Amino acid sequence: MDRVADLSLFLRVLDLGSISAAARSLDLSVAVASQRLKRLERDLGVRLLHRTTRQLHATAEGAALAERGRAVIEELEALTADLRQAGSEPSGILRVTTSASFGRMYISPLLPEFQRRYPAVRLSVNLNDERLDLIGSGMDLAIRIGPLDDSSLVARKLADNRRVLACSPDYLRRRVAPRTPQDLADHECLLLVGAQGRMEYWSLLDRDGHASSVRVNGHLESNFGEVLRDAAIAGLGIAHFSAWHVHEDLRSGRLVRVLPDYALPDTAISAVMPQRRFVPTRVRVFVDFLAELFGEVPPWERGG
Repeated sequence: MDRVADLSLFLRVLDLGSISAAARSLDLSVAVASQRLKRLERDLGVRLLHRTTRQLHATAEGAALAERGRAVIEELEALTADLRQAGSEPSGILRVTTSASFGRMYISPLLPEFQRRYPAVRLSVNLNDERLDLIGSGMDLAIRIGPLDDSSLVARKLADNRRVLACSPDYLRRRVAPRTPQDLADHECLLLVGAQGRMEYWSLLDRDGHASSVRVNGHLESNFGEVLRDAAIAGLGIAHFSAWHVHEDLRSGRLVRVLPDYALPDTAISAVMPQRRFVPTRVRVFVDFLAELFGEVPPWERGG
């Protein structure tokens, strides 16, 4: 079993690119991880890694071990999981990351119920509007909003992400309401700055599904949706929101829809996991838990 554990550590080093990152993901010290890698090399009688000051590379023998050993480890993990799931409750540390606003509004309130159901699971929740590298950061799961651009990950859709344009009633009292997407170019628009840069092109669909794209601009931009929401409520302009973010503001009248006869293309809210055959039970039950409580109609789309 020591050799199996050492092989798993070796594979994690190759996946993450450093001994320190692999050690961190496995809750080991760097010294212990280094000793175990040396033990594996000594037991096999070959050098597995080329070490430089900046990078690690597999030797030819290391690459061969990784290619054949990965399948062995995955089969063993799958078998072990199947045997354990029948008679034991989920346990261990579940590391989850999601956007700050969505996590605060819709994930955080659910955590007490999850821990009541699965008291042996320890939760580590990272609220971060930047898309973390799941493997590099040691995360088990991300709840992501919008298109998924990494094909190496496994995703399960939890809900539609319907989007709207909105502003305050006060803004519309001071400005002529836009009637077509092209009218937005003459308005003060609040821009989100994401991983792909400034979202300055807004695409809208008419009732026949025809798309119009317009370049917008304004005096305020931010990488944090709460800043844009506060600015819109304060009457500073029109912003592009997910419905989950502003549904209470729309119901209360703090915000109103802009161009309601046009639709923004929907995206999805997804549970995203690293690509692997074995999904830990703690991850699987958390994803099932979210899917159950969001349901076919998520909380922000329900009336009342």
